[in-house]
Amino acid sequence: MKVLVTGGAGFIGSHIVDKLIELGHKVTIIDNLTSTSGKKPEYLNPKAKFILGDVKDLNLLQKVLPETEVIFHEAASVGIAQSNYEVDPFVDNNCVGTARLLQAIINLKIKPKLIISASNTTYGEGLYSCEKHGKFHPEIRTQEEINTYGFDPVCPICKGISKPVPTPEETELNCNSIYAYTKKFQEETCLFLGKLYEFPVVLLKYFNVFGPRQSLSNPYTGVSAIFMSRVKNGNNPLVYEDGNQTRDFVSIHDVVEANILAMKKLEANYKVFNVGSGIPTTINDLAREICTLYKKDLKIETTNKFRKGDIRHCISDTTRIKEIGWSPKVGISEGLREIYEWAKNQEAVDHFDKANEELKEKGLI
Repeated sequence: MKVLVTGGAGFIGSHIVDKLIELGHKVTIIDNLTSTSGKKPEYLNPKAKFILGDVKDLNLLQKVLPETEVIFHEAASVGIAQSNYEVDPFVDNNCVGTARLLQAIINLKIKPKLIISASNTTYGEGLYSCEKHGKFHPEIRTQEEINTYGFDPVCPICKGISKPVPTPEETELNCNSIYAYTKKFQEETCLFLGKLYEFPVVLLKYFNVFGPRQSLSNPYTGVSAIFMSRVKNGNNPLVYEDGNQTRDFVSIHDVVEANILAMKKLEANYKVFNVGSGIPTTINDLAREICTLYKKDLKIETTNKFRKGDIRHCISDTTRIKEIGWSPKVGISEGLREIYEWAKNQEAVDHFDKANEELKEKGLI
């Protein structure tokens, strides 16, 4: 099949490209190389047709899209905290870029299958359960609430202790950042227009994706890459709150398999799927495991500071995607070992302290 991957030179997109080429598909990439500092990455698959361009370029899209059978839309600005003070570029790239892609599909009167890199961030906090009052979906935490009850959300009725439980796809969306709002726009607009114009759309709500090719020099990428960069440079991992907040880490290899399934399965059309491991990992445990990999006697620096908009817990319920044949294969330890081996020969410039100061300056910490 003829396949377009927007953002195909980036972390997730490039891995999807590799798998598509391996399966014998004819692949075109559109990427402006922003995520790779304007340089064509060495890992880029030479068997794919590469076009240096922007997904916001309607004329370019209308030249590339005819005869395209499947589109993987991975092009996006990524960074939850950063999006809250760089509103314009995030809305421009994520919302306008998606709108132009949809406009091109409508203008050309074509019906490609569109697979969207959706996000768990649109849920905000995940679901929780109180022993007395059952499940609830908390609002985004405030500093006042944290001062009163601690970092973990409490039951809205009895103010008692609650515990996180798996979050299914039908959970109400409760965005916690501009990035999340742009992904919500992306998800809802694509699904609406797909149904309206009868081109199939699949939404894959990625949880915390990690793996090789994730930038080690971008302080706004995933926390695993940020910690890897700090530890590689001999710097202590710095942890917000008390470090007991959890994330649901899913390997890039499992994410690629979810995308391929979404492409192949007719029963995936017009549906939303969580793509996560379903296993919570504390940020403290993540930091400890990375320090162990590097055999460095570093101390985890716990700030006990709340970064505004951050969630405490969100664990994926993957029942729905398992029904179409997907399940995660790569565990957190195996995945971190793979990144560690890959990172040995990669540049890792630790910009975290600078990013942290920016957040303080903006009043977000």
